[in-house]
Amino acid sequence: MELGSVVEFLENKIILVSGVTGFVAKVFIEKILRVQPNVKKLYLLIRAADTESAALRFQNEVLAKDLFNVLKEKWGTRLNSFISEKITFVAGDISSEDLGLKDSNLKEELWNELDVMVNSAAITKFDERYDVAFGINTLGAIHLVNFAKKCVKLKVFVHVSTAYVAGERTGLILENPLDGASGLDFDAEMKVIDQKLNEIKTKGASQKEITLVMKNLGTERAKIHGWPNTYVFTKTMGEMIMQQSKENLSLVIIRPTIVSGTYKEPFPGWVEDLKTINALFVASAQGNLPCLVGETKTIMDVIPVDMVVNAMIVAMVAHAKQPSDANIYHVGSSLRNPVTLVSILDYGFVYFTKKPWINKQGKPIEVSKIILFSSIASFHGYMQICYLLPLKGLQLANTVFHNFFKGVYNDLRKKVKFVMRVAEIYKPYFYFNGIFDDTNTEKLRMTTKGSRTETDLFYFDPDSIEWRDYFMNTHIPGVENILQQKRAFPITKVFRSGHVLSDKTITERVMPMIFIQSSRMGNTHFPVSHRDKTYFQRQLLSKMTLNVLRNQIGPAPICRWKPMSGIYAP
Repeated sequence: MELGSVVEFLENKIILVSGVTGFVAKVFIEKILRVQPNVKKLYLLIRAADTESAALRFQNEVLAKDLFNVLKEKWGTRLNSFISEKITFVAGDISSEDLGLKDSNLKEELWNELDVMVNSAAITKFDERYDVAFGINTLGAIHLVNFAKKCVKLKVFVHVSTAYVAGERTGLILENPLDGASGLDFDAEMKVIDQKLNEIKTKGASQKEITLVMKNLGTERAKIHGWPNTYVFTKTMGEMIMQQSKENLSLVIIRPTIVSGTYKEPFPGWVEDLKTINALFVASAQGNLPCLVGETKTIMDVIPVDMVVNAMIVAMVAHAKQPSDANIYHVGSSLRNPVTLVSILDYGFVYFTKKPWINKQGKPIEVSKIILFSSIASFHGYMQICYLLPLKGLQLANTVFHNFFKGVYNDLRKKVKFVMRVAEIYKPYFYFNGIFDDTNTEKLRMTTKGSRTETDLFYFDPDSIEWRDYFMNTHIPGVENILQQKRAFPITKVFRSGHVLSDKTITERVMPMIFIQSSRMGNTHFPVSHRDKTYFQRQLLSKMTLNVLRNQIGPAPICRWKPMSGIYAP
């Protein structure tokens, strides 16, 4: 497989990206714009009511992130014109046919012009509603492939899956397709979803009850077929159907493992959220994770997000130039540079022992080594004796002493609930005994060896990572940074349930906060002189702008402002 220059390939290319507001897609977009500013066009598919709403989401949920600081420094005041020239926002929804695009001219434009499609859209919540996860992870995959097959110039389609479509297998897991995996029947699962929804709606169930039933249904169906949760189950079906229906499409499937913060680019330690292993670090630092379930030898297959993106780009170029049946790539570390669960927990313990967090009373939080139980029974026994029995004692004491210990009781109850939930959700991964083969990925790495410059620019060799240094000096500080930002800008309720905002409310309350926060986050779209709140309170915004914001805010069950993103959300 000949590669040639990756940077040169990207020049003048037209690329459609879905899942734009997600972790991997953000890094992909930033990388493309930074290394090849002469890319012709990025069409960014964003779930939104219209183009203006899509642009607003991109502005607040993508461009406002620290991830783009290097790009902002490079372009300065010219960033606006650069973004306007290179990016076209596409309001759509991959859970609908033709990606929910209403503009027939835009569809024709995409079908005639696209060189590359990249799908990074996914519902990653492990216990999401089955119908919601199925709509994005499974139906979305089908709709994207069908759309791609209509693109006359398309050279390659890159789909970001997950290595854990393997289910709960053990041993060496090969980079093989999932055609007919475990007798999965896509149509049958869709009927199960429709029947259950009709059944509970006929009974007059509330929205809360429907959500709970559909969450439980997803978990139940996943476990019946041998997958640990709704996320990987629906991703498995999506990948399987893509393989079956791709026809002559040059399809590349990237299967990353547990994706962590950036290793090097655009700078070390950029972290998007506090999920998966990041949640473990935060809980450990707070003293809220005394124990876990898992084997001491369990390998946690971690891979930095910039390595995932580099593998995506190199695979994209390789298969655009020379389509191949070896189109599946595990991007992980378990085969070439494994790191164990115990090691990761120890890194957190050492880090927070040296740099303890401060509690509400201004005192350092004392951390302890997390106890790892190899059996579920011993874990539950420990929790029963050390936490559940004292919890019942506090409950009784509150009854006798008129809630005198209410604060202590509530804190302990939250801690117990958190530990039990972490154990339940991550149990399959803490006992996982599989190793992901990366033979195809290694061959792909070899194709970049011809140019030292491009080898350094598109690195994705996990063997180069020194895990202790990475976690202690890069990743955990990145987790701390994102947590500090969330503390500095907490989510705040501002409107009562179901309230539809008036033009005056948007003008005088919403816009000032959005514009001021946007400026603080380094947004160059709004001049410095416009940061004064009173300026916006005196302005009459256009009806179009008001309607865009109202679509973003909407009559939600509870409207809350997320200052870090500058939008309202339910």
